Amino acid sequence: MSQLGFVVIGRNEGDRLIRCLESLRAQCNDTEPIVYVDSGSTDGSIEFAKSVGADVVSLDLSQPFTMARGRNAGLRHLQQTYPDVEYIQFLDGDCELVSGWVEQALQTIQSDESFAIVCGRRRERFPEESVYNLLADIEWNTPVGEANFCGGDALIRVAAISEVDGYNPAMICGEEPEMCIRLRHRGWKIQRIAADMTKHDLSMHYFGQWWKRMTRSGWAVAEGFVMHGNTEECYMVREYRSGWLWGALMPMVALLLAWPSYGVSLLLLLAYPYLVYRIYDSRLGYDDNVREARIYAFFCTLSKFPQVVGQTKYWVNHLTRQPAKIIEYKAVSDS
Repeated sequence: MSQLGFVVIGRNEGDRLIRCLESLRAQCNDTEPIVYVDSGSTDGSIEFAKSVGADVVSLDLSQPFTMARGRNAGLRHLQQTYPDVEYIQFLDGDCELVSGWVEQALQTIQSDESFAIVCGRRRERFPEESVYNLLADIEWNTPVGEANFCGGDALIRVAAISEVDGYNPAMICGEEPEMCIRLRHRGWKIQRIAADMTKHDLSMHYFGQWWKRMTRSGWAVAEGFVMHGNTEECYMVREYRSGWLWGALMPMVALLLAWPSYGVSLLLLLAYPYLVYRIYDSRLGYDDNVREARIYAFFCTLSKFPQVVGQTKYWVNHLTRQPAKIIEYKAVSDS
């Protein structure tokens, strides 16, 4: 029995899922199981997954959907059906695995028994199609070496993820870094290597989609702050405070005091161009070109406003004890 398995989660991904599963089949042998976890697709995703030999797990839709639930369901299926699997390559259904990744990732994770997770460079498949795709491609460019967190695509040691009981199924976003915190607290390590891992098809073309995505990020910031902000990790403390400062406090003070201060308070708004410059300067250190750094800096500053919307939504939901609902921003595949 193979030591490697794959878990893919998705819903109505269409051609994106086809490319995803075909990329896995091209890199794995017949003894390496692929599990596709579906959350209510109506586009033939389940039928296609079965046609390429994947095990299909359909989530119980009577419970609120989260990506964490999907990944956990795939993990449980592999553990129960293929107990000899030692490593799992998790993948989102809108991603395809880059040729050669599996060999490099396995070599790395097997070189050090303290490595719980190995991840690489996720790239956007079509960064030139929209500024929002380009922003995501820039966002995926993280430093190489020992890391604090990973994203949805990663090679994970089964012993490690089992030790922390997998992903937190109640989280509608931000479940990967939250699990990484629990892993690191138990002595495990996350390693980012200098290798292309996946091609991601964000397919984002409208400002409204970007706004919702940033709103969801704000939710993740607030929830992460509540869960781990008071620990030594100080998780999301800086991001949480930054959201309130730039997304709410600064513009409110500037506008509310404009009349009594004879407009002097509006000078506070000049801090925004300064913030853009600071972010631009820092991105140049990530090897972004000038155009990319400018675009990222502008939208990162603008994102403070939807971020604070997300933080507010989280607190309203948290205080009223309402069940969390995933914030959708993706367009359904045309196929």
